[in-house]
Amino acid sequence: MNRLSSATLDRLSDDVLRPAYDRATVKRGVVHLGIGAFHRAHQAVFFDDVMNRGDLRWGIIAASLRSPAVRDQMAPQDGLYTLVVRDGSAEQARIVGAVQDVIVAPEAPRDLLAALARPDTHIVTLTVTEKGYKLDPATGALLDDDPQLATDLASLDAPQTAPGYLVAALAMRRAAGLSPFTAISCDNLPHNGARLRDAVLGLARRHDPALAEWIAARGAFPQTMVDRIVPATIDGDIAALAARIGVEDRAMVKTEPFLQWVIEDDFCGPRPDFGPGVQLTTNVAPWEEAKLRLLNGAHSGIAYLGGLAGIDHVHEVLGVPEARAFVEALWDESETTLSPPPELDVAAYRRDLMARFGNPTLQHRTRQIAMDGSQKLPQRLLAPIAARRAAGQGVGALSLAVAGWIRWQAGRDDQGRAHMIDDPLGPSIAALLAPATNAAERVEAIVGSDLVVPRALRDDAVFRDALRRWLDLLETEGARAALRCLARR
Repeated sequence: MNRLSSATLDRLSDDVLRPAYDRATVKRGVVHLGIGAFHRAHQAVFFDDVMNRGDLRWGIIAASLRSPAVRDQMAPQDGLYTLVVRDGSAEQARIVGAVQDVIVAPEAPRDLLAALARPDTHIVTLTVTEKGYKLDPATGALLDDDPQLATDLASLDAPQTAPGYLVAALAMRRAAGLSPFTAISCDNLPHNGARLRDAVLGLARRHDPALAEWIAARGAFPQTMVDRIVPATIDGDIAALAARIGVEDRAMVKTEPFLQWVIEDDFCGPRPDFGPGVQLTTNVAPWEEAKLRLLNGAHSGIAYLGGLAGIDHVHEVLGVPEARAFVEALWDESETTLSPPPELDVAAYRRDLMARFGNPTLQHRTRQIAMDGSQKLPQRLLAPIAARRAAGQGVGALSLAVAGWIRWQAGRDDQGRAHMIDDPLGPSIAALLAPATNAAERVEAIVGSDLVVPRALRDDAVFRDALRRWLDLLETEGARAALRCLARR
């Protein structure tokens, strides 16, 4: 079957939406670091919308900082891909044309630096995951012992990290008399703009304090909150789409109808009129906190407890009454730690989240969400736990979710099926847990370490006791028994 490309657009079925602009006339005003499914289902769609409305300054040069896989999917397709939006029995297919080129940074570091340093580049967006910022999750300091960052600390001639590329490109722009670009983190990090700024300025100071001062004075790192559920594409999705639209698309992404982007209105250069779905605000933090602690916190709990129970997909986990009750209980606890903006109706948001989680057509795998837990737990679960303990409140459901993560580190579910621990701190956590012989010792090893748990919780007896009880129950009777126990409370 023919691949999707500029040459095959006219062969698509009539119900497929196509770009309304001439891609040959697009200027490349955006560079995106970390192209993957989420970027293609989120930020790229917004820039595509802007160009569909006639502002053609916002084409995207995308970059993978690691693998050539996405480049190899998109290059034969001229950067085109299909966004498949599923909701129950309804499905809408749309061709997105915003991505103009894909660079594989390890193969062509100078090409990526040149793209970042171009005068037309006004915005740089990032989805490099929590581990891509090379910051200690607890302290926010640069991870000097990270091998890639150590290379960038020695030289920025061929950067290895996202902060390294940004610092090197900003140095090139300064030398050329250009203004900085606006750098927008789109990862699920608390205060993600400040974290990105800290990483960039921290690395810049180590090379050239004057450059760091210039970036601090003239650059911009707005806070953002991004929201859309984007499960991994499987071969069956590609085959089903090909049968429907008449061409094969190896770069397709599937998602839900919901789409939201909240951005701090702090740009140092041109920006588009983003239009519907983007909210510019002076204070992103309340939106970010609600999303991290409600959507992402529940997702992590569902991933570990559902995964341990041998349940493959999020909607299937919610089909278990005790699991649904667990999610509501976790939300009850986390909600007390929020300071929602007036525009956010938390009760309605919770109802919408439950409906989104229950969308069976997404086929969102628990094991996909379980990745990189050490980087996600501090903001999703441990932060609301610390807030509740500071207020003298209990943490029953939240601590069960954390205990599920500890249990996940054993590498087998309740049925004995093996799973991979896909986490940058996986080996360190395994070494930490290796000497422990029971649940109490495993909890002491985790809570007493600097790796994941914040200092505020180290000596909290209520938190430790709750973790120990839940982990013991998970190890002896399994996740379903633990969920039933919580539901009876």
